[in-house]
Amino acid sequence: MRARIIGTGSSLPNLRVTNDDLGKIMDTSDEWIKSRTGIRARHLATDETTTSMAVEASRRALENAGVQPQELDLIIAATLSADRIVPPLSCEVQSGLGAVNAAAYDLCAACSGFVFALNTAQAYIQSGMYQTILIIGAETLSKLLDWSDRATCVLFGDGAGAAVVRADTEGVLAGIQGSDGSKGMVLSCGGRPLRHPFADRTAEHSYVQMNGQEVYKFAVRTVPACISQVLDQAGLKPEAVAYFLLHQANERILQAVAKRLKQPIEKFPMCLSECGNLSAASIPILLDKANRDGLLRKGDPIILAGFGAGLTWGAAALTW
Repeated sequence: MRARIIGTGSSLPNLRVTNDDLGKIMDTSDEWIKSRTGIRARHLATDETTTSMAVEASRRALENAGVQPQELDLIIAATLSADRIVPPLSCEVQSGLGAVNAAAYDLCAACSGFVFALNTAQAYIQSGMYQTILIIGAETLSKLLDWSDRATCVLFGDGAGAAVVRADTEGVLAGIQGSDGSKGMVLSCGGRPLRHPFADRTAEHSYVQMNGQEVYKFAVRTVPACISQVLDQAGLKPEAVAYFLLHQANERILQAVAKRLKQPIEKFPMCLSECGNLSAASIPILLDKANRDGLLRKGDPIILAGFGAGLTWGAAALTW
């Protein structure tokens, strides 16, 4: 059996912040941001939380799939910005949905998280352990940013996306994952420091820190290679793929990947200009947009690929 995506949903905060809005509070401009990244706006949480957006996206995915919360066997939430350390985001979503029969846990692989979650769901379904699984990518990255650092804060946004997968004879054809922890500090964010009566450490890099040039070089080298690998495993040629749905980090990266795969950029849908980099949420939000815009047709070969902090990368080949 294979994991087949049968429904998608997404949620963005109400507040839309344009590049011009940022130019009023920091030394930047629409031209500076747009020419380097392709980003024109992003949505930032005010009253929303990672949990509230994840629940809303999940409800929309369940509705799109025609599945009741009680039918879910498992919930996997990919995030690096949950509202709490415990309970996990996945358990809060379970409570919010009333998915009383589902096990739930979180997964953190940063921007690759949703692809890792999909590959994990495929393994569960292939083993026969579960039949119906909700996978989520949800982030409130705005709380992890140094808003005086224009090199990073202009890049990211908040939001959540979700998909329902179910055991079927069609669906995920192949999946790969990879990591290189030796280069992990090119994109990092510190956690809570050690502090107790016997130790008191100062927090180090408590906000997102990024070496953009190194991340770019990693992405344009690794992403085409992992996509080629998953295509080989699935027995597909790039020309046969209807769409490549990639993590939305930078328009230049997506253009470079398309060029290396010798595929037209039209096969690489984007939501980057409106949403910015959403880490684990970017692929499921893009997937939901493509689904609701009618781009995806039953039986279409699709590639999902994520890359980012860790360093991590992953890809999945599937039929829609």
